[in-house]
Amino acid sequence: MAASKRDRARAAELCGRIADADYRYYVRDDPILSDAEYDELMRELRALEARHPELVTADSPTQRVGGVPLDRFDKVERRRPMLSLANVTSPEELAEFDERVRSRLRELPLRRAEGEADGPVAYVVEVKLDGVGAELTYEGGAFVLGATRGDGRVGEDVTANLRTVRTIPARLAPGAPERLVVRGEVILPGKAFEAVNLRRLAEGEPAFANPRNAAAGSIRQLDPAVAASRPLAFFAYAPGDELPAGIATHGELLEALAGWGFRVEPSWKRCPDAAAALEHIRVLEELRDELPYEMDGAVIKVDDLEQQDALGQVSRSPRWAVAYKFAARQATTELVGIGVQVGRTGALTPVANLQPVEIGGVVVSRATLHNFEELARLDVREGDVVLVERAGDVIPKVIKSIPERSQEPRARPYRPPARCPVCEQPVAKDPDEVVLRCRNRACPAQASAQIQHFVSRGAMDIDGLGDKLVDRLLEAGLIADAADLYTLHGKRAALVALEGLADKSVNNLLDAIEASKTRPLSRLLFGLGIRHVGEHVAEILAAELGSLEALAAATPEALEAVHEVGPEVAGSAVEFFADPASQDLLARLAERGVKPPAEAAAAAAEGGGVSLQGATLVLTGALETMPRSEAKKRLTALGARVTSSVSRSTSAVIAGADAGSKLNKARDLGVPVLDEAALLKLLEGAKLEDVL
Repeated sequence: MAASKRDRARAAELCGRIADADYRYYVRDDPILSDAEYDELMRELRALEARHPELVTADSPTQRVGGVPLDRFDKVERRRPMLSLANVTSPEELAEFDERVRSRLRELPLRRAEGEADGPVAYVVEVKLDGVGAELTYEGGAFVLGATRGDGRVGEDVTANLRTVRTIPARLAPGAPERLVVRGEVILPGKAFEAVNLRRLAEGEPAFANPRNAAAGSIRQLDPAVAASRPLAFFAYAPGDELPAGIATHGELLEALAGWGFRVEPSWKRCPDAAAALEHIRVLEELRDELPYEMDGAVIKVDDLEQQDALGQVSRSPRWAVAYKFAARQATTELVGIGVQVGRTGALTPVANLQPVEIGGVVVSRATLHNFEELARLDVREGDVVLVERAGDVIPKVIKSIPERSQEPRARPYRPPARCPVCEQPVAKDPDEVVLRCRNRACPAQASAQIQHFVSRGAMDIDGLGDKLVDRLLEAGLIADAADLYTLHGKRAALVALEGLADKSVNNLLDAIEASKTRPLSRLLFGLGIRHVGEHVAEILAAELGSLEALAAATPEALEAVHEVGPEVAGSAVEFFADPASQDLLARLAERGVKPPAEAAAAAAEGGGVSLQGATLVLTGALETMPRSEAKKRLTALGARVTSSVSRSTSAVIAGADAGSKLNKARDLGVPVLDEAALLKLLEGAKLEDVL
């Protein structure tokens, strides 16, 4: 029997009362119902929904307990990448950051009062939570999509898991924007972390190393019931897309987020200048051990949103924000032995094997010794008591030896190996480097590391091909290098025969390998592991030269002429493409179907297109032919500056479907507005003045 009008009204009333109680309890820490009253409302709602399943909605409080387990996570491509923050660790470095901000703002055509250009810049200082970044999307006030950070541009759809987090509102408060994308941090508070670990140990499972790992493991569970069983929390701190009109500062944004129903970390403060920001950072550092969750520093952001937009970003970090990392936590322990790790470029790195010790809530058993010259300088020897630091609270490293605390006579100084510990071939050192390298390109350790890099998310993104499986494929003789991955379709029976690989896993792996054949040139270029060519440089080279053939034929002088490419990168690239082993690898990749499409700038140049150098463009609304992130990348490759806010200096606004406040502002300022057809003409090489 269908639900009556009265039943529907009662269900809506119960959902509203329970949602309000959740907000007051989990977000405001100000409960309005006793546990018994809350449980009674929930029981009534569950009974009502059981009688009338059509009343169950995605944002019903009953759905927070976890739904049907998932087979996999879908990919989510975001319009604006989630950037990483550059770090500072001292007042002097913070002062340098402030000077860079003020210097750049003086050069930009912003609207200011007279004399304001040389004045101080206001900042907002927030706690840097040690959790997992997530992005939430709301449509019509309802939570419809939750995604992990992923590689910044592409994350994973973990909506079902994030619906179980009580501090994430299923529906926003009245007055919230019709569409809202919010970013924040998912954390597991300290007491909850301890309780989760005690339960895991009682059930015979290993304890999580730290709260961040526990939070990450929770939101990436295929079974949402597992996430629901862990008391995760979410703190909102940034927009993921356009903001509604009327919000001019980051402080106003944080206040608005709290008003719309989000939990905002309450220790944030607006500071009129860098000196006040530093003062609040010191206050936060004193509170470090008093807060109920892990923090590893403070985040300093320029408060004015117009200034943020004008400052822009460099590489993968914004120019308008920085993370102030607190003093690293240290501990002493015994250095049991010194091992050697061989990387994908053949670099030999000494590694300290330690008597396990807890540092800042993490059990550390290995630490870096950087290189053999640093090892000699520190005079660290096996059996020594050493001081170990988690640099930035993340990467363990040996700071110094404390030989007077050792019980036994000191061992002899460590001697660097003359041969690779894996392939036993001689090692050598370039005159201008401190790193020892194995020159044997067939070294198994290098092969494994190179393939792991090739299939990684930032490169060819072959899902399901983890480090352990790569090693098993090498050991079984099924592959010897990255090109051999594209022969595995003909070795299906051998793959299925590997322990732990079922038919479905093999099918998924082969599908992922096939899909990787048309990854963009920049991804392939990064995946090849050319020394000094990271993701950002790979994007620049791919956009400028457009094909592997052009890159292979480029001279050092031609490469150095490319913006942000210096002699070191140019020399490394030329050396790579001149190497017969590299040429053989590239030939076999091409033979097996790995053919990246041409990149935007080179394609436009070949077609007679012209640069958009000097043009300032704004994208708004939904595009039909491509994601906005792709449009921005292609416009940038043609020389345009693509910003997120409209001003009198904007050359044109490109408006897709459902364009909002930016379109209105463009009309108010008299800024030209282009449609998607004009955008396509620009990408094909048309002049901006011809489409205006």
